[in-house]
Formats: sequence, structure tokens, C-alpha cells
Amino acid sequence: MNTPAPRALIVGMGIGGLATAMRLYEIGWEPVLVERAPERRAAGYFIGLFETGRATAKRMGILDAIGNRTDLTSITYDVERNGRRRPGMGYGDLPGGPRLILRGDIEAALYDTVAPRTEIRYGTTPSALDEHSDGVDVTLRTTIGEDTAESTERFDLVVGADGVRSTVRRLAFGPDSQFMRPLNHIVAATIMKEPLPGYRLRDGVVLAEPGRSVWTFPFTDHQPGLLFNYRTDDEDAQFLRPPIESLRAAFGPEPTGPVLEHMLQQFELADDHLFDSAHQIEMDTWHTDRIVLLGDAAWCLTLYSGMGASTALAGADLLGTLLQRNPGNATRALREWDQKLRPFMDAQQKSARTEGLPTFVPQTRKDMVVRTAMQRVMTNRTGKKVVSRLMTKAFREMSIDIAAV
Repeated sequence: MNTPAPRALIVGMGIGGLATAMRLYEIGWEPVLVERAPERRAAGYFIGLFETGRATAKRMGILDAIGNRTDLTSITYDVERNGRRRPGMGYGDLPGGPRLILRGDIEAALYDTVAPRTEIRYGTTPSALDEHSDGVDVTLRTTIGEDTAESTERFDLVVGADGVRSTVRRLAFGPDSQFMRPLNHIVAATIMKEPLPGYRLRDGVVLAEPGRSVWTFPFTDHQPGLLFNYRTDDEDAQFLRPPIESLRAAFGPEPTGPVLEHMLQQFELADDHLFDSAHQIEMDTWHTDRIVLLGDAAWCLTLYSGMGASTALAGADLLGTLLQRNPGNATRALREWDQKLRPFMDAQQKSARTEGLPTFVPQTRKDMVVRTAMQRVMTNRTGKKVVSRLMTKAFREMSIDIAAV
């Protein structure tokens, strides 16, 4: 008599959720993937894929499908409001050579593998979790149009890969306020419809001032990405008005000048955008006996780490490996998984706060002085090599294949 395959409910159809579904199917589990949205998300915005993520994607067989949108002919400029420019360092110049891609590039590569062999339910989210020694009874609420229905099913494992404001985390561990560490910054991202006047489509532009910055990210075959960042002492107030008004207030009261004004107009004209506060998730444990959090729901490194996509892939890959090595003992597998990942994620969170955040958003005038000095050094190829070499140590951990065990 054949033993039925263990069932896993995976909540969230982002990178972490899709990668988990792929790995669990490969080790003989029956994954069920649920997504709150009524359909697949759009391609999303800019991300970088460092060696940690590339090594995992290669092992999973999806690296070639993900591709690479890095334009090796791109030049990044540091600009001022009056339009003055000087050569700068772009995201692709960072040590470790991150691939510049869209979030949807990874999701599409995973989806093409997962969809033909995994049950996917849209418009569905858990509303209650009842954990037992031999499984988790999950009440699922599904909304199609104006109709809503609930049903309860038994799963051997529940994986919460549903983002920084995770429903699974709230149901199993407690309210968001217990775990969300605010970084007191707002991020706003979109895709530009038009490049900046006077710049090539493949040029990158960075306008950085104490406590605020704007970046554009060029791609080989796609319109540039646009990212605003600014510090705030009152996050809640930023959401009481349209995002463009909050952006204009944050970058005022000085005159915008031609470059910043075009960027603001591009955000206002965009068909879609992200406007959110930056938080990290801090938890003593990411799991119970049969419920586990993964990706942003568990550790949320924020975009300032550059490692969100890479660690979502690595976390899912390692989870599959340890469940396979501990058949019939999910509790031990989750404990080993947590112990293996935690030192790495703790280091990445600290790096995001102390190194990544000031890189994206200079926090003080001293940061601006250092940044300006670096730009002057980088006006020639030799200087760029020196700066890159000095930064290599800070980015070394981004090359660790944390899921290789």
C-alpha cells in the first residue's frame, strides 16, 4: 500500500513561494500554492541577483531562464539638481557583479516549472491555523468576484512566503508590531516611460542628498527602473496623501531642477508603482513544529541589502534539502534549517542597516563628503578598480552559497 505524499500549503506566489513549491515537488511532496491576488503579478521592479542567488538558481536549473538584463555599456552618473553631472558608481559596479533583472524574471522562470505540476489557487488566503502533532488544519478563504467561500483542509506543513506583512506570521506568531523593525525610510519604485532628457536609455543616474536619493536602473532590453528613497520621522503621515505629494514634500522645499522634476513626473505618470515604508523582520524563531516562515515574512532584509531575492531562493532550496534528509520529521528539518540560516541572515540584516542603507541614501553630510570623494577617485578606470577592491570585503558574504549542504 503506497503512502500518500505529504501535503504542504505554501502561502504567497512570489519568489520564495514558487521556489518552495518547486523544491517540495522535487522531493516527493504535494505542494498547494495559494495567492491572495486574483491573478499573477506584473513583472515588478529592479532587483539584483548576487552569487548566493545565482549559485542556488543554477543548482535548481533556472539560472539560464532567469537571464541577465545588465548592460555592460551603461555609464552611471551622479547628478545634482542643477543638472551638473560626474561619473559615478552604479549598482552593477558593486563587487560580486550582481545581475540586474526584474523580480518577474525569477518568478517567470520558476512559474514555468511549477505551474504544470502544482495546484495553484488565486484569490485565496488562510484565515485560521490550528496546529496539531500530526498536521495543521487550515481554514482557507477564497474570493472570486463578489463571492467568498471558506473551507478547512489538513496539511503536513504550512509555509508562509507571503511577504513582510505576512498573514501566516500574524496567525501563527502574533501581530506585526512584535516583529517589524522600522528603518524610518520610505521607498517608491516604478518603471520609467521615458529616459531622462540628455541621457541615453542605458545610462544610470543617481541624485543623492542627505536623507534622500533617487536612482535609475538601466536594462539591456527594458525601460529603466526608478527608485526614490527618503528618511522620515513620521511614516504614517506619508500615507495620508497621494504618494506623489509625499515625494514632492520629502524632496522640497528647494526647487527640483530639471533632472529631479522629470523623475517625479515619471513616477506620477506611471501605470503602476510601489510606495511603502522599509522594515526588517526580527524573530527569535521562524518556525513552530509544522509552520515555517520564509523570505520577507521571516527575515526581510529590505532592498538596501540587495539580497532579498537571493535569500528567498536559498531559503527555499535549503528547506527542500533538509526535509528530504529528515523524512517524516518536519520538526527536526525546520530546526536545522533555522540554525543553518540564522547567522547568515543576521549578518545580512546588519549589513543592510549599516552599509547598504547609507549607500542608497546618504544619512549625513559626512556621508555626502565621502560619497563625493569616492566619485572623484572613480573618474578613471584605475580609481574604479581601487574603490571596488576596497568594497569587496563588505560584499564577500553575498557570494556564500548558504544553501549548499
